[in-house]
Amino acid sequence: MMADIVQEIAAAAMSSPSPTKSPRKAVKDKNTKRGKPRNYDLGNGVYRFSRTRMYHKKALYKFVGKKTEKKVKPVKPKTIEKKIGGEKNGETRIVLLKKRRNYYPTADKIKPHHSKKCFSQHKRYTRSSLTPGTICILLAGPHKGKRVVLLKVFASGLLLVTGPFKINACPLRRVSQNFVIATRTKLDISGVKLPEGISDKYFKRNRQKRPKKAEGDIFKAKKEAYKPSEQRKADQLLVDKQIIGVIRKHPEKKHLFTYLSAMFGLRSSQYPHRMKF
Repeated sequence: MMADIVQEIAAAAMSSPSPTKSPRKAVKDKNTKRGKPRNYDLGNGVYRFSRTRMYHKKALYKFVGKKTEKKVKPVKPKTIEKKIGGEKNGETRIVLLKKRRNYYPTADKIKPHHSKKCFSQHKRYTRSSLTPGTICILLAGPHKGKRVVLLKVFASGLLLVTGPFKINACPLRRVSQNFVIATRTKLDISGVKLPEGISDKYFKRNRQKRPKKAEGDIFKAKKEAYKPSEQRKADQLLVDKQIIGVIRKHPEKKHLFTYLSAMFGLRSSQYPHRMKF
């Protein structure tokens, strides 16, 4: 019995006409070519038609002296005067046409606040000219004026650069891209392997906090001068060895060594915005 019912339903479905598809609306092609305007620039600010010619072509003389009158909308009254019966009611009373609400909330609605990312979690963007291997000029800091090799861009947006140290005494350090000029001179450092663990935390200094209730004279504790650790010295030697090897393989190695060791400076009648680095 059930099999017969299923066969009848299937036959009815096959015999029923398929629903007609609605015709698609004609979509205008965005890339359709448009012709030139009537008045176009012939070159050097000279146009095809003069201002007087365009004045007649557009028939602007028809609109000279014509002014459209401003339509002033009638102001709807907010109140109305009503007559009130009774001896002691004052006969008339001013009543609002639009009544105020009966209910006002005692507290504002809680608005959902979107989660805010910390500054350290923001996405960083670097200039397209700052790629690994680019020779840059430092503009600030104790090594300003020196030419350095860009090794890596950290997640914080800071650049890892080195002199190398043997050439111009600039060690491995982080620099902001705001204080750097990227030159067109580049080195192929694809084969250079940086030591593991060189990141933003690698350059963080351990600052010891002075206890609040310390005994003795406060001037006895002197600031300790920074001294590079043995690990940093070993890493510097490893990176310098690889980069100097890359420079020696370069066809213009003599010029590169003198270029990196020389300090950058401007003479009279030299302007940085006119120069190509």
